[in-house]
Amino acid sequence: MRFSNFLTVSALLTGALGAPAVRHKHEKRDVVTATVHAQVTVVVSGNSGETVVPVNENAVVATTSSTAVASQATTSTLEPTTSANVITSQQQTSTLQSSEAASTVGSSTSSSPSSSSSTSSSASSSASSSISASGAKVDWFDNIRLYGVDCSQVENVLQAKTSSQKLFLGIYYVDKIQDAVDTIKSAVESYGSWDDITTVSVGNELVNGGSATTTQVGEYVSTAKSALTSAGYTGSVVSVDTFIAVINNPDLCNYSDYMAVNAHAYFDENTAAQDAGPWVLEQIERVYTACGGKKDVVITETGWPSKGDTYGEAVPSKANQEAAISSIKSSCGSSAYLFTAFNDLWKDDGQYGVEKYWGILSSD
Repeated sequence: MRFSNFLTVSALLTGALGAPAVRHKHEKRDVVTATVHAQVTVVVSGNSGETVVPVNENAVVATTSSTAVASQATTSTLEPTTSANVITSQQQTSTLQSSEAASTVGSSTSSSPSSSSSTSSSASSSASSSISASGAKVDWFDNIRLYGVDCSQVENVLQAKTSSQKLFLGIYYVDKIQDAVDTIKSAVESYGSWDDITTVSVGNELVNGGSATTTQVGEYVSTAKSALTSAGYTGSVVSVDTFIAVINNPDLCNYSDYMAVNAHAYFDENTAAQDAGPWVLEQIERVYTACGGKKDVVITETGWPSKGDTYGEAVPSKANQEAAISSIKSSCGSSAYLFTAFNDLWKDDGQYGVEKYWGILSSD
């Protein structure tokens, strides 16, 4: 399967972009999922044609019946213009172990407004030097996801990116949708074109975070679509939530142009790094099934931490991060955004001490 090189940027490049980003408080994971493994056959559609491969599928215990995972799954290889994202769910069910959310601060990483706020901050000196030294590596990625419009980040990235790179933009504050659209429009008209934008997301994990109902999410997406259309944008508009949130609330499938979900294999204690790809692929299929096979699915956050605590079979290390990314690339790389560009050393340690260490371009 082709690797489309999607990347999330949760710490804007200080050297390349020239402005600090507003830090959105964001807890990487609020729940932990436990899975059981079963051998199944998955049909993967890629550039080189359709291939049938065995994978270890991981079903969240008791969240859905084992029959909810189809024995044969077709995942579509999406072009960059139909990319979206979603994150892990915070649903309080008997199948999920809820953990106390720690307050963390993220530059472009958004979470539900009810549990997070925007504050000005800057990365540590070590983080800044690391980002500046590695900034050119972002050119390797065809698509870059941003989570908000604060601090001129959209216009900065439009100026810093290559001519071939595309952007997945985010409207973070759902009570300021028109303001965000106006900001995006101004940046696009000054420094690029609407062709640079593949997708605009509205909110992040609103249902997962308990800050909005599914009906409210639909209203937010509708409002954003109307405002974006008036501004001249004709591309995809989505809401982003966790794969569990969509599975447990399939009416979310009615609102987005495609399903944008985040899924992190590390938080499944029964999945080792080398099995991250099949695990992510299975979550794509589960969301696809939950939506009745009517919506394409893109994973807009996935990756593996390079440092932190061992959690069952999930062991953070740089070698395991590389193994996980290789596995994701092989299984579903063209339908996944990697989280994230650089280590976020300004964050709190978070759950299992991994919050800071998801940067795939960082050396540690």
